Amino acid sequence: MPSSDSSSAPLAGEFDFVVVSNRLPVDRITDENGEPSFRTSPGGLVTALEPVMREADGAWIGWTGSADDHAEPFEHDGIHLLPVALSDTDIELYYEGFSNDTLWPLYHDVIAPPAYHREWWERYVIVNQRFADRAAEATAEGGTVWVQDYQLQLVPKMLREKRPDLTIGFFNHIPFPAYGIYSQLPWRTQIIQGLLGADVIGFQRTADAGNFSRAVRRLLGYQAKGTVIDVPVEAESDVASAKHRISSVGRAGGDKLVRTVVAKAFPISIDAARYEELARRPDIQARAKEIRDGLGNPKVVMLGVDRLDYTKGIGHRLKAFGELLADKTIEVEDVTLVQVASPSRERVQTYQTLRDEIELTVGRINGDYSTISHTAISYLHHGYPREEMVALYLAADIMLVTALRDGMNLVAKEYVASRFDNDGVLVLSEFAGASDELRTALRVNPHDIEGLKEAMLQATAMTKAERSRRMRAMRKRVQENDVARWSSSFLAALATPSDDLALPKANLRMQTRSEARQDERTEAREIEETQ
Repeated sequence: MPSSDSSSAPLAGEFDFVVVSNRLPVDRITDENGEPSFRTSPGGLVTALEPVMREADGAWIGWTGSADDHAEPFEHDGIHLLPVALSDTDIELYYEGFSNDTLWPLYHDVIAPPAYHREWWERYVIVNQRFADRAAEATAEGGTVWVQDYQLQLVPKMLREKRPDLTIGFFNHIPFPAYGIYSQLPWRTQIIQGLLGADVIGFQRTADAGNFSRAVRRLLGYQAKGTVIDVPVEAESDVASAKHRISSVGRAGGDKLVRTVVAKAFPISIDAARYEELARRPDIQARAKEIRDGLGNPKVVMLGVDRLDYTKGIGHRLKAFGELLADKTIEVEDVTLVQVASPSRERVQTYQTLRDEIELTVGRINGDYSTISHTAISYLHHGYPREEMVALYLAADIMLVTALRDGMNLVAKEYVASRFDNDGVLVLSEFAGASDELRTALRVNPHDIEGLKEAMLQATAMTKAERSRRMRAMRKRVQENDVARWSSSFLAALATPSDDLALPKANLRMQTRSEARQDERTEAREIEETQ
């Protein structure tokens, strides 16, 4: 239920800064007295945006997580929350269907086959419009809206059409695929047009931003130079409404007016200081020792922490570990694997099948290699609070991140931030965005099982001096590029979206005939290269 101060939430249309995401940053719980209430959700996005929301007296738009929950706007921990209701049908078609059974597998390189259903797409459009309408109602004149993630890719354009006075940002938390994959989507052009309603579009990796820009050129023929995309402005009303954000607007014979959109990488991070603070607590260090004791005090503890998702490469990790035991390269008395697999999208058939496969594999390996005193794999199918996760990070000698495709993977950064002792080894997939930054990790191709096994053995044999050298370098990177820096860098770019063009405060400029001809030549060359 809304908190007691919910009546103090300002009226719609008064918020200068609005965040729009599929979920609100709270979870509905039942308190000690049996009363329903909310608590803040764990996660980097909440941590990153909380100080900005407080300073700007902003609002957060999203779904509460419960079907047909028509909760009124309320305030929680000083943040104004504006719920958007989703029905059972919305959840089935928009969320479980198009978002997680079409876009998710497609954007993760078709590791699982995407399903394309028109009724899913139609519901995706309807729900995106609902979020856009809510943002249009809530945001003050000339305000800023920051839309989050793949569930809401149509919102930027919808919002710009209703409120062209707004500054709009979008951040894609998952990968954006290469055009050869993206082009499979029947509604590929509509998605691109939806995203181009934003002034700044953020991605996890430079490669993702490049994939998006290439899709724009191929599908729409717009010019894209570096991180800047020129989007033609058709309506004079768009120019007039945007004048407060431009220095000048002019026309020359044959030239066309364009709005510039910045598409670039803003790799997300974590609250590194908070993780280190937890890791230094004596009670959490004591808990880490208890965990190792409970595992039989093996020489080496390997750890995997993932949502139970087919993109995470859990099966590849288990296969490599099982083969090391089968080869007798490692012994179960010396090395154990702890695998935390938190539940995910359990109503989706693909995820139900994955859970069955993982549990069968774990059971087979444990049946073949566990002893009375030592279990080969400790498999835990539930989530844990942050304090318990930090204790696990401290207890683990080796962290295994073997994602087949991942936008970032914050678990890798959490492990590094928690190791204030400069110990531990991170085995990291080159297909996770974190590998661009954490370059002293043991980077692997998880599809190469032999290579993965070699990396796991290298990690177990690594000297203390080398572990320390590698970890110090990664910790420096994570500490310098934390979640606060991520949000501030994105918002700075959003404040001056044409900064790459050295046109402060401008997001409209002229595209000359020569530029248009160059754009046509680039497009023709790309088409020729693919034939």
